[in-house]
Amino acid sequence: MSDAHIHILFGSDEFGIANRAGEFLATFSDPTTAEMNISRIDARATTEDELNNAANAMPFLAAQRVVLLTAPSRRYTGVDGHRKFTAFLDALPPSTRMVILEQGEIREKDKAAHWLLKWARGAGGRAEAQEFNLPRRRDMPGWIVNEAGKLGGKIEPPAAARLAEMVGEDTRQAAMEITKLLTYVNDAHPIGVEDVEAVSIVSAQGDVFALVDALGTGNGKLAQKTLHQLLAQDEPFSIFGMVVRQFRLLIIAREVLDEGGNLASVAEALGAHPYVAEKIFNQARAFNMPTLEAIYHRLLQIDEDAKTSQVPLDLALDMFIAQTARA
Repeated sequence: MSDAHIHILFGSDEFGIANRAGEFLATFSDPTTAEMNISRIDARATTEDELNNAANAMPFLAAQRVVLLTAPSRRYTGVDGHRKFTAFLDALPPSTRMVILEQGEIREKDKAAHWLLKWARGAGGRAEAQEFNLPRRRDMPGWIVNEAGKLGGKIEPPAAARLAEMVGEDTRQAAMEITKLLTYVNDAHPIGVEDVEAVSIVSAQGDVFALVDALGTGNGKLAQKTLHQLLAQDEPFSIFGMVVRQFRLLIIAREVLDEGGNLASVAEALGAHPYVAEKIFNQARAFNMPTLEAIYHRLLQIDEDAKTSQVPLDLALDMFIAQTARA
């Protein structure tokens, strides 16, 4: 750890922020000492006296105490609020390690002027700011490989891509699945695709691939069965959004194919991991562009009908699957 005693953890990755905060708590090896030296405070639901008391209390049989402070920017707003909070930080004793948790991504262009980050840059060695953002979808397989390594195991790249396909950008869910998979293989071999298929929860996003595969081969019965499984797992609007996204990717891939492109050019156009790009590449070859455009227009019509309450979305999806499979 650095010499700083004020740490600002921010970004969209709640799991990453929580993990980093946990590292500060792990410095207390004795549970009794830890209980006496840790304060967890939500700035939105505490008084200033309570915060000051926690921040200025003396450590109990330890060099420092830790205060986890959540969302001060929700409490201290405007110029006056910002000045009040930074003055509080300036007066913080070195015996208190203040860990500030600010969930939410800050755009790159806004970082230089952000009041809390700006204060941290001027605080010398007393403060540091660390950013934890969710990986982009195309980077999620790499994140999974790295996380498996941190946990002392290995996962093959295609298996990481398959797991990423299942969990999307949910790093917490991904970490839980990785732990489960490492227990399953028990160090006998690196995690493979077959292990992911056997052990991990097949999420809606993963099953959408299966649904489109069934449509591409005209297997309406399997497509409707898959749709009903999806609807049992998630709400119709969530499933509908995934279906729309999948066909949008297929249109992009089909356009590349019609221009003479190959798998590599499809992967580049989609910005997707090669494993995922290959699946979309193969699916796109089962459709021609007029069919994909007709399907996409039909999906837009379903969206409009659902928003105007003309047809329940789950029924509209059922009808869409039946019509598309027949076509």
